[in-house]
Amino acid sequence: MKKTSSPLFRFGDVLSATALLTRLPVPAGPEGRAAEAAWAYPVAGLLVGAVAALAGAVGHWAGLPTPLCALVALAALVAATGALHEDGLADAADGLWGGWTRERRLEIMRDSRIGAYGALALMLSLAARWAALSALYEIGPGAGAAAIIAAAALSRAAMPAMMWALPPARDSGMSAELGQVPGGAAILAAALAGAAALVLVGWEAPFAALWAAAAAGAAVAVARERIGGHTGDTAGATQQVAEIAVLLSIAA
Repeated sequence: MKKTSSPLFRFGDVLSATALLTRLPVPAGPEGRAAEAAWAYPVAGLLVGAVAALAGAVGHWAGLPTPLCALVALAALVAATGALHEDGLADAADGLWGGWTRERRLEIMRDSRIGAYGALALMLSLAARWAALSALYEIGPGAGAAAIIAAAALSRAAMPAMMWALPPARDSGMSAELGQVPGGAAILAAALAGAAALVLVGWEAPFAALWAAAAAGAAVAVARERIGGHTGDTAGATQQVAEIAVLLSIAA
């Protein structure tokens, strides 16, 4: 891990994280702090979750049935990121499970075409999140909104954790450009996400955070064993499995 004298955080890091992880119209943040700005990924998640929660609230106000409110919220969640993490999940699933060697797995992940593993991963991810949100919106629109924002924040804290635990798997690409995330940034991301979740969902937050950590740990273990590091796709896949784990935990 490279040494740096940069401060742990800057306000501009929020802009950097939001510009990287979302399609929200924000200016670019300061240059040279790509890895250091990872602490702000949960803040970008809060913004994305707020967009999804607002969409679900509009659906509820319009009189849509609960399952459709959940679907509208989920669609907004995907649209706010341009399906960035879903794309990573599909590519990671195809590569990690479809190749027999490290080199072949990385090659498959760079292929823009989607295979059976990727298609199944996307379908299961969308179905799991829709089912959990439907159950939460049955409780009330407030419960659904709080859960989707908390899940968006906690799952994006899982990404810098993976990017700290593993080195980049390639010498080029997004993960190589970002570099290895400093431990302080990963810890700050987890603390911010945990605090936000505690405010949003109360004492369900620690259990949700534990499930998110378990999902992220499993993703790290698979990536380490199969490609020896992280890529942008595995980071996106980590976000997806952590978000599913959080939503299912809260719904349960």
